[in-house]
Amino acid sequence: MAETSATTGTGEPASRPRKSSWKYIGPGIVVAATGVGAGDLVATLIAGSKFGYTLMWAAVIGCVVKISLAEAAGRWHLATGRTLFDGWRSLGPWTTVYFAVYVVLWGFIYGATAMSSSALPIVALFPDGPGLKFWAIVTGLIGLAFVWFNRYAVFEKVMTVLIGIMFVVVVYVAARVVPDVGASFAGLLPVLPDGSLLYTLGLIGGVGGTITMAAYGYWVNAKGWSNSSWMKVMRLDNRVAYITTGVFVVAMLIVGAELLHASQVALTSGDRGLIDLGKVLEDRFGAGTAKLFLVGFFATSFSSLIGVWHGVSLMFADFVERFRAPAAEGAKTEANEGADVAERRQRSLPFRAYLLWLTFPPMTLLWLDEPFGLVIAYGVLGAFFMPFLALTLLWLLNSSRTPGEWRNGWVSNGMLALSGLLFIVLCVQQVRELPW
Repeated sequence: MAETSATTGTGEPASRPRKSSWKYIGPGIVVAATGVGAGDLVATLIAGSKFGYTLMWAAVIGCVVKISLAEAAGRWHLATGRTLFDGWRSLGPWTTVYFAVYVVLWGFIYGATAMSSSALPIVALFPDGPGLKFWAIVTGLIGLAFVWFNRYAVFEKVMTVLIGIMFVVVVYVAARVVPDVGASFAGLLPVLPDGSLLYTLGLIGGVGGTITMAAYGYWVNAKGWSNSSWMKVMRLDNRVAYITTGVFVVAMLIVGAELLHASQVALTSGDRGLIDLGKVLEDRFGAGTAKLFLVGFFATSFSSLIGVWHGVSLMFADFVERFRAPAAEGAKTEANEGADVAERRQRSLPFRAYLLWLTFPPMTLLWLDEPFGLVIAYGVLGAFFMPFLALTLLWLLNSSRTPGEWRNGWVSNGMLALSGLLFIVLCVQQVRELPW
């Protein structure tokens, strides 16, 4: 096991199990803020507008699935003292090839998507000001500068503020539409209305389910949690993350059910659907509520932007480091993974190179329609990522790569297997829906 008898900065033995405490919470807040994007909220709104409260149960199951996946990623980091990419690399060179292609192509298109999403609410708040492209570039540059010059501690504090804004706004809007409590509880009974299968799978697998789940273990290390003595703390932190995500999902489902379902209002798919919702809120509750909602929309989008700028850049820096080092040396140097290593990675050339890749090349897509072939490749690689994550974690955590004490039990195996199956179904559906 990767524990030692060294002491921490507080003088505590590093191997002594920490008591789970709210004062340690942090990486979970970051992963929740990053994982819930504007597009996820729109998908939930549309599910609520079509089926009312009927799919509430799917939102709850989705949170349980995400808790299991993120817990597995965090447990791997703490139990082994190795990063997730280091674990993937031990499964064979195919993982390196897949991740290399995925992270480069995904970053190129995601960068443009994140900047546009962050710019949309600003344009709606200031319609007489500069246009979407200007604000998209500004938000991208601010995200770049923020992550470039700040360390994890500052990053976590800003993410906590942004998720606080998101939480207040989303819960406030849900309260304004006056939820039907009886129908909400009735929606916890598993029911599949006609035509709801894909929406159900999307609710279970979609919100908060991105590459940022794989980044969770890296944020755990950046926080300074570096061995299995932090396991209880990590598990509490992870539960907070996905309970918070669950609140967002339930609140948006309520808004969709109460505000859109009865009146049969249709939203534009994707991020622009939240602009449509802002107009509905203005008609129903006035300009003040609409503007507050747009502020929450911005917090949702911008937190995802800087979360990806930070977390996926950490993963890329680790990827380059592992790629350069022999496998045995990589495992050896990772034995004391923690905040110091994470901080070194944040100053590294690969980290900053990937930050630049996320920011500047994608700006060209703000003027161009996304090339057909690029859209197809991006869609296929993106669809395969969550099954890849679930099934490789299942593999790693049932092998001798993980100390016996921290290998999967039957509950973890069941949840990861269920996750893998769910994401394979979603993957097939996403690939079928691509504009071939």
